[in-house]
Amino acid sequence: MDEQPHLRFNPLKDEWVVVSPHRTKRPWKGQVEKPQETMIPRRDLNNPLVPSAVRASGAKNPEYSGVYVFNNDFPALLEEGECSKRCDDSDGGLFQSAPARGTCRVMCFHPWSDMILPLMDTKDVVKVVEEWISQFVELSEKYRWVQIFENRGEIMGCSNPHPHCQIWASSFLPNEPSAEDKAQKAYLSKHGTPLLVKYISLELTKKERIVVENEHWLAVVPYWAVWPNETLLLPKRHVLRLPDLTKEEQESLAVIMKQLVTKYDNLFQCAFPYSMGWHGAPTGSEDTDCHHWQLHAHYYPPLLRSATIKKFMVGYEMLASPQRDLTAEQAASKLRELPDVHYKLTKN
Repeated sequence: MDEQPHLRFNPLKDEWVVVSPHRTKRPWKGQVEKPQETMIPRRDLNNPLVPSAVRASGAKNPEYSGVYVFNNDFPALLEEGECSKRCDDSDGGLFQSAPARGTCRVMCFHPWSDMILPLMDTKDVVKVVEEWISQFVELSEKYRWVQIFENRGEIMGCSNPHPHCQIWASSFLPNEPSAEDKAQKAYLSKHGTPLLVKYISLELTKKERIVVENEHWLAVVPYWAVWPNETLLLPKRHVLRLPDLTKEEQESLAVIMKQLVTKYDNLFQCAFPYSMGWHGAPTGSEDTDCHHWQLHAHYYPPLLRSATIKKFMVGYEMLASPQRDLTAEQAASKLRELPDVHYKLTKN
């Protein structure tokens, strides 16, 4: 099957992925191009994320030395707003609308613009994890969904060269977690065990798609991966949300994130672009029983053959079905074999 086109089922989204490994039987033999690395100033006051910079809103950042969080000056969601729910059967339900309230925040990982997460001290990455948890706890008291996500690199739409992520909390459950909620609930009802808990046990047994693991965490290229080097980061025990992590799990999460992103960067010796984000059980009043959920993070990197060749989701993917050339096993093997030491630390 590995050499022939085939379908793989994504149980988290209840959809199928087309896999076409015959198109690249030796997927890593193509030319590997290294981009010219842009020199990022450590402290440029024109960059709105650095300490003491004045942002477009006129607000001035404090002279922060660690993690720093502020409300997004151009938020996609507002805490207050007037939008009535519209669902009129007279038009067949084709013009529905509903209120959308929320808040958007920016979280800086480090005061230096030229710092990257895999080169940060582990203790500083732990502080990032701790702040994620603190933000989640605060925002989940008011909102049903708290989406923590990072867009890394210009190719992923990151407009500010500074280590940071975003946090969007919303009164509604967005499409992706909603699909995962339904799929995980159905799986538990049918099989009697949480979907991703079962999946973790199988991956730990098969060991075909594991990239890195430690005592508490597992990073795999999921069997149903769509992006070329997509990974799924999961705690090994059943955990619903970020605040449920023990101190030991928070510390080992920092370690494995550094390892995973180091391998990404070492693949093409560049700051590997990706979008990543956390999915866990929602926190609304209607989400009382969330035993079907398992906390996890998605990493979606677009690079395919080199630092400059991106996989585009167009044409067939937009109009028919997700499609990939590499098998998940091939991608996992390549990532797994990469050094654990960041390429920047091995330069003479």
